[in-house]
Amino acid sequence: MEIRNVGVVSPGDMGSAIAKRIKESGKNVYTALDGRSERTKALGREAGLSDIGSMDKLVSTCELVISVINPGEAMNVAKDVAAAMKKTGRKIAFADLNAVSPQTTRDLDKTIREAGGMYIDGGIIGPPPRGEKDKPRIYVSGPDAYLFEQISHPNLQVRVMSERVGDASGVKMCYAAMTKGTTALAVELLVAARKLGVEQALEKELRDSQSDAFDRHMKSIPGMPPKAYRWVPEMQEIAKTFGELGMTRNIFLGASDIYEMVAATSLGRESPEDSRKKGRTGLDVTREIADGK
Repeated sequence: MEIRNVGVVSPGDMGSAIAKRIKESGKNVYTALDGRSERTKALGREAGLSDIGSMDKLVSTCELVISVINPGEAMNVAKDVAAAMKKTGRKIAFADLNAVSPQTTRDLDKTIREAGGMYIDGGIIGPPPRGEKDKPRIYVSGPDAYLFEQISHPNLQVRVMSERVGDASGVKMCYAAMTKGTTALAVELLVAARKLGVEQALEKELRDSQSDAFDRHMKSIPGMPPKAYRWVPEMQEIAKTFGELGMTRNIFLGASDIYEMVAATSLGRESPEDSRKKGRTGLDVTREIADGK
């Protein structure tokens, strides 16, 4: 199947950046913004996407629909796409690039295939490809994963893994467990140190004995608060992944609690665009959280 028309659900911070790169590669890129927020609509316009309104129209127009959304909404999007395929009679490829567990992605696969579509398991590792140095890796797997190789842009590194649904999501879960799991731990301990009145002593010790780890967290924490609400279900999916393997779920259920706490703060309610404009450091963020801002 030749892919000329690509639909993106939804053009948020990551989705709009990926959609813009796909459009630059020569594909026609569409989105369906009925009922979406004004911010999402603005990001779609900035990315140069064609808004055709409804999911039915998106499925009718595109050979491939890509889902880049809050992982807690992944199944709802898949069900909407499946319903649109049944309604329109059109059989398309659907790529879920959300941070979900291998079990969840197998459930998504079943939903799409029962509607007659092709399913691609996917996971994104890396930042939104806004700048020229930003080159996220898009891991894909499943019997139809090869179709994603038609998405060709130097800032999108597509890595086809295997024909097994779940492999791409497995890589994403384990990688995010390392990156976002340790970010949650760093936020918790830095907030605790400030509340205990030992922040300066801990900062000095970390700079002296754990400088690489400390510097890494100082880079990762500033952009986290506006995304924290999305990372809550992501941590729950990681917990689900490990639980299905007979391992503890509790580490990442705790990380989910941290991100839920951050999401409820004023920092968590900012948009990614407004947060970037503030130019906060990692310590600025943890201090504001500790101080109840």
